[in-house]
Amino acid sequence: MLPRHPNPSRPLKVAHVSLVDLGIQFLWPQLRALQADGFEVHALCGNGPLVPRFEAAGITVHNIEVERKISPLADLKLLCRLVALMHREQYTIVHTHTAKLELIGQLAARLAGVPIVVYTNHGLYFRSWQLRPFRRWFLVQMARMGGKISDHVLSQSAEDIATALELGLYRSERLSYLGNGIDITQFNAHRFAPEQIRTKKREIGIPEHHRIVGMVGRYVWEKGYREFFEAVKLIVAAHKDVSFLTVGVALESERDPVDFGLLKQLGIADRVVVLEARRDMPDLYAVMDVVVLPSYREGFPRTLMEASAMGKPTVASDIPGCREAVINGHNGLLVPPQDSVTLAQQIERMLVDPVFATKLGHNGRVLAEERFDETKVVERLQACYRTLIRQRFPAFAPAMLNPSA
Repeated sequence: MLPRHPNPSRPLKVAHVSLVDLGIQFLWPQLRALQADGFEVHALCGNGPLVPRFEAAGITVHNIEVERKISPLADLKLLCRLVALMHREQYTIVHTHTAKLELIGQLAARLAGVPIVVYTNHGLYFRSWQLRPFRRWFLVQMARMGGKISDHVLSQSAEDIATALELGLYRSERLSYLGNGIDITQFNAHRFAPEQIRTKKREIGIPEHHRIVGMVGRYVWEKGYREFFEAVKLIVAAHKDVSFLTVGVALESERDPVDFGLLKQLGIADRVVVLEARRDMPDLYAVMDVVVLPSYREGFPRTLMEASAMGKPTVASDIPGCREAVINGHNGLLVPPQDSVTLAQQIERMLVDPVFATKLGHNGRVLAEERFDETKVVERLQACYRTLIRQRFPAFAPAMLNPSA
């Protein structure tokens, strides 16, 4: 199908495509900014509890069911459904997220005649240590094919850009840095008085005098929960006044869901508080003394940005993505992935040296103000859209294309 020219009398329509509603939630500042620019914003994602919030904000939601694993029949059905939907809605821009939709979502957009197709790389999944050689090769080839379809690829990680260019996944002129960001006004420790912190500790069932080591991330093993729990076991014997807190979501579609029965097996169930699907994350970071992310694979992890903005020292895996959020010895410490002993040692270092931990936390807040402000991410996205629309339709010049409008 030939790409359609936008109708100057109607708002440009943009669709962001993600596996689940949580993925759309992470894009919230970008989508709201696009609405403010005059775009009609649609979200294509799996159904979930966040969908009513999107709809209340004027975002049109289309429910799509996406299997995380590769399934030829299901993937073909998804492709056909997406082509029909995108052709019916007459989008000017389709913007996809996650590795699977990099290929299927963008291919559907091309078949539907969508003029502009964009992909955000949230991390190179083929880097995962869990993958067998053939699967890794297959994912690299999928990324290459997706790159040929894209008008532009935005990367959350500068390190991923270097890897993508080295492997020839994307053309350099169609690849740029987006970064990742958070609302640093909400994630600010100065908003919380000591009494609020004590109240929140009581609410979640942790003694007021206890220090808290926290971990935030989806409840899948590749986030490093096994190593975190093993590190907890090594720490608890020597530190009776330390509790541990995890916050995450458990999705039915996950490939490797965490089995919390491991807590009982390790004898630490009474020291670890497990929370799900919270909307009070700034409050929960406020009670943490150290934030940990021993993940195996990341794009540009929000939890490390949020922790730094809250002035909390961090301990994270020495992997791409984490290395952009944590400068070793400056705002946190980096440890080898899958090394629970070193992880425990570095967490303990924070606990026994509060002066050092406080210094890292202070540096984290400064770093967050310099690098992690979501407004900078939104500005890069807006600039990308303006450039692509001007290139594709030189004579089309609505007010949204004027940065000062």
